[in-house]
Amino acid sequence: MTIDFALPADLEAHEPPETRGRARDDVRLLVGRRATGAVSHHRFRDLPDLLRPGDLLVVNTSATLPAAVRLDRIGVHFSTPVPDADDRLWLVELRRLAGKTTRPYSGGTPGEWIPLPGGATLTLVDRRTERLWRARLSTDVVPYLHRHGVPIRYGYVPRDQPTAAYQTVFAHDRATGGAEMPSAARPFTADLVTRLVSRGVLIAPITLHTGVASPEAHEPPYAERYEVPAATAALVRHVRAEGGRVIAVGTTAVRALETAATGGRVEPSTGWTNHVVTPETGVRAVDGLLTGLHEPRSSHLMMLDAIAGQDLLTSVYRAALDERYLWHEFGDVNLLIP
Repeated sequence: MTIDFALPADLEAHEPPETRGRARDDVRLLVGRRATGAVSHHRFRDLPDLLRPGDLLVVNTSATLPAAVRLDRIGVHFSTPVPDADDRLWLVELRRLAGKTTRPYSGGTPGEWIPLPGGATLTLVDRRTERLWRARLSTDVVPYLHRHGVPIRYGYVPRDQPTAAYQTVFAHDRATGGAEMPSAARPFTADLVTRLVSRGVLIAPITLHTGVASPEAHEPPYAERYEVPAATAALVRHVRAEGGRVIAVGTTAVRALETAATGGRVEPSTGWTNHVVTPETGVRAVDGLLTGLHEPRSSHLMMLDAIAGQDLLTSVYRAALDERYLWHEFGDVNLLIP
């Protein structure tokens, strides 16, 4: 069971705070504490005062690709490479252009080829899900996207934003990346990271490259590339052994750590994961979560339920709606801690 609610359109964040003259870390932070059920309201820049020395933040270093390529009537959203295939075979989603936004496009047939900008051709191979195709590009995908793509934008964002607006401070390798931003880390700034480290809060990296997550399709995650480095796995084990708290920054960090946890012990791990965290599976590697606010009936809410519990999660989302927190990648943030 997970919570259900109606999300008012005016609570959707339409643009980054920087476009309104504010810093990235000048968004709101809603804190829920599992031990007491208390809910409190802060600014994101207050985060160092809300954590303890010895707490470990696990962050996703994935960059955001300009993964959308637009034609006259349709667009192509490049999602992820196909596992165990060459670099030109990817899962893609076809979208019908509708004014300033896009809608799902149900057309396409196996073997059909679609001419793309720059002289490239995309050939549809077969459907893998109701909305995703396996498709082959006639050239290497990531370099092509950097030349001809733009960041994926959904209807609640009325105008294109530069690719830089979709990169987090932790995105160090732009030669690869995911289709969508690991947005829980977006409010971090270099100054805030410095303050966290100065307070004694630890930070360790994982990588998980996300595929497309269209808001029209509330479906479980599919296989995505991830890596939990040896140093991160060792630090997670050390912090937990010393009684510290492991706090994942974003649902992607939870998925990577939980995939790497065997028998409750996080080990170095790399590959592909389609692990779904639910209240039934529980969590073995994380104690808390820093995350955005998720849409009604989103599968991510099952993960939040597993970490926070149904009662606290209901209280947090009720407070977010009552206090008019903003949703989506440019919106406000939620911290769930023990």
